[in-house]
Amino acid sequence: MDERDAPTDSPDKPAAKAVEAQSGAMVPIANRAASELTRLCAQTRVAGLHLVATPIGNLGDITLRALAVLAVADVIYAEDTRHSGRLLSHFAIKAKLRPYHEHNAERERPAILAALENGESVALISDAGTPLISDPGYKLVRECLAAGHTVDSIPGPSAPLAALVASGLPTDTFLFSGFLPTKTRARKARVEELASIPSTLILFEAPSRVSDTLRDLADGLGDRQAVVARELTKLNEEFARGRLSELITDFQNRDRIKGEIVIVVSPPLPTELSDADLETRLVEALNEMSLRDAAKAIADDLGVPRKRVYELGLTLRRTTGDAN
Repeated sequence: MDERDAPTDSPDKPAAKAVEAQSGAMVPIANRAASELTRLCAQTRVAGLHLVATPIGNLGDITLRALAVLAVADVIYAEDTRHSGRLLSHFAIKAKLRPYHEHNAERERPAILAALENGESVALISDAGTPLISDPGYKLVRECLAAGHTVDSIPGPSAPLAALVASGLPTDTFLFSGFLPTKTRARKARVEELASIPSTLILFEAPSRVSDTLRDLADGLGDRQAVVARELTKLNEEFARGRLSELITDFQNRDRIKGEIVIVVSPPLPTELSDADLETRLVEALNEMSLRDAAKAIADDLGVPRKRVYELGLTLRRTTGDAN
């Protein structure tokens, strides 16, 4: 068929019209955003230390205020200047960029304080998310405040909060515990400390340690509901939900785990089980299995720490003289 004979209303025409209409609707929004950014740039050059949250994956998550503060800053300190340089380049920000990380912090803090004394505007950003959250900066903030300098926060993206609000777990009270210790004994000890906290728990973890950490959490907290959030705001964003035992199986069976990891774990059961309740269950279970197996089965079923059940079993065994 000749192109001149083609139907005037092709199947793609409605879609094209919809895209055109949507693009037209975006024009006033873009103009208003540009106007607001111009206004912010004109008024945000304030002497002081500015803690600026940056995207954790999706560059579109940066705020207009963050762009304005970074655009007019005399100097921007970043944990990794190569990583942050790509962010600044994307938004055509050409401010002076210097590194600030755990290896040079002691050396750089006097220079930052001197810049503030000279009335400069200094911005601190992390590789992603909100500065100071499992990143350097705490000592810098303390020294700036002690010296009487302005310190403010430019809020924005935060991986712990992004994981929490989409987890489906309670959000009324929560504890962010950062990274657990890497050594097994220290990690288990920290998990035991977290077991009695009546809050949703939020943790960071490296991809290579996810399975081990999930197992330690199950042992120390009981088989609670949990979520493993991976690659937040990025193309391959994932929320794996289920009990800790289910997540252990899931991540053990994965060939390779990539991306930044946030683990969110539900709080303890609202009604705490008494030792007497657990001992009743133990007496029944020990008629059919070993103490080790009984402790695991009861802990998984009731969502209580396995160590607690096991120690009650040891006490019960000494009392009754049961050698099982």
